[in-house]
Amino acid sequence: MKKNLLYISLFTLMLLSACNDKNEVEQSIDNTTGSDLEKVENGTRSEDIVSEEKVDTEDETVEEETDYVAQEPLYELNPKTYSIEPIGDANPNVVLLTIDDAPDKRALDMAKTLKEMDVPAIFFVNGHFINTDEKKEILKELHDMGFVIGNHTKTHANLKSLSEEEQKEEIISVNEIVEEVTGERPKFFRAPFGSNTDYSRALAQQERMLLMNWSYGYDFVKEYMTKEAITDIMINTELLRNGSNLLMHDREWTADALEDIVNGLRDKGYEFVDPKLIKTVENGDVTE
Repeated sequence: MKKNLLYISLFTLMLLSACNDKNEVEQSIDNTTGSDLEKVENGTRSEDIVSEEKVDTEDETVEEETDYVAQEPLYELNPKTYSIEPIGDANPNVVLLTIDDAPDKRALDMAKTLKEMDVPAIFFVNGHFINTDEKKEILKELHDMGFVIGNHTKTHANLKSLSEEEQKEEIISVNEIVEEVTGERPKFFRAPFGSNTDYSRALAQQERMLLMNWSYGYDFVKEYMTKEAITDIMINTELLRNGSNLLMHDREWTADALEDIVNGLRDKGYEFVDPKLIKTVENGDVTE
């Protein structure tokens, strides 16, 4: 009799234990998401689910960090000739396109042409051309298309005719508005007429901008103010050589000629330098 009672007690305890285990499993499944439940049903352990989630998070972190890795400069500016010179084994058969006085009338058209042809460039902007919401939107579009924005002063005045305070306003005001619109301050500075002063040079260095003039440019000369004339001289001038820094402007005739100029330079074997690969004050100790 006592043995029978003992067996009944043991059976009862085992039954209660099994019920508790079942309730815990059901509760665990109720708290599992649909995707995790599918993994459980397919035999994946909960520890594996946690492990996979950690790996996914780590991969996302690595991708985000990779996006912000800056490329090492492949070119540098010769401070005496303003031509572009390769660093190490970079391709020497290159030219740099720069466009001044943007965005006046045709800068956006020029940017679209260059974008379609996969040609990088620097657009040097004037403050008086980005003082309306419409022009600020064009400036932002140029930047968002991947083009580098340079500083070409507020009013295109000859800096040598201005006081230091006036020069400061001409330069700093453009940096501030470009940063406000694009989120970045310019890394290149070109003085109107190529006319710098000791003060503008020091201020550009302080603002971490690389001073830039040019190798040649013609579209501001009356005899080259047609599509055909500017195309011919930009391609066939004796000044064209490896590393030439090409000056152009936001002008009707230049905009109309731009595609032909690019094709003509490519036919001569030149590629186009990405300004983002030029060593600047920001990524190197560059002085004039």
